[in-house]
Amino acid sequence: MAYSIALAGKGGAGKTTVAGMLIKYLVSKGKTPVLAVDADSNANLNEVLGLKVTDTLGNAREEMKKGVVPGSMTKDVFMSMKLEQAVVEANGYDLIVMGQPEGSGCYCAANTLLTAFLDKLIHNYPYIVMDNEAGMEHISRLTTRNVDILLMVSDTSRRSIISALRIDQLARELKIGVGKSYLIVNQVKEKLSPEILRMIEEAGITLAGVIPDNRDIYSYDLKGQPTVAIPAENPAIQAAYKIFETIIQ
Repeated sequence: MAYSIALAGKGGAGKTTVAGMLIKYLVSKGKTPVLAVDADSNANLNEVLGLKVTDTLGNAREEMKKGVVPGSMTKDVFMSMKLEQAVVEANGYDLIVMGQPEGSGCYCAANTLLTAFLDKLIHNYPYIVMDNEAGMEHISRLTTRNVDILLMVSDTSRRSIISALRIDQLARELKIGVGKSYLIVNQVKEKLSPEILRMIEEAGITLAGVIPDNRDIYSYDLKGQPTVAIPAENPAIQAAYKIFETIIQ
């Protein structure tokens, strides 16, 4: 059974960057192959990883709904082929991008086939890292269900912290099968304020740790370079690795 880790949080908190750090960590520890899933409709995990995406599962779903299936193929064979084409292979991990949200009309048949083939795919990987949409949409739609770890990523702002705490609360209320949930505070320039620490404690969520603000991350991102290529000796990477060592089997 794959060990699954889902990341969630308010936009701008560095959730996708942390997802890249997590994938980098798992590969460095030999916990491979890793399946990286970009479940954000505004997909950019591939940029963090330095990979080119040519197809998405959303495209496959659209094509099937519109009947763009060769006459010699059954729908399940077509969807299987499209799923394989959507997997981007890398060193120690693969990436699959969910793509844009559904348009109008019924996607029931396409979604059923897609889910079935994804279920088969994930059994090939000991670890799955899912980068979800900012906010709580993925939780309320139950697309993040039955995960071993839910990582809420926040920056040091009050609104970002509150958003992360609400995600944890909603996940508990919906009973979606989260094994453990943790909070990571990212882009920390100074120590967390007593007020923020009190909010976290009162919410009853475990603070896994903090990742310091780092100029290299901004520089790589500004130049369009994959942040996963930042040397492991970088202080932010080291802080992230320390967190992952503590919370991941």
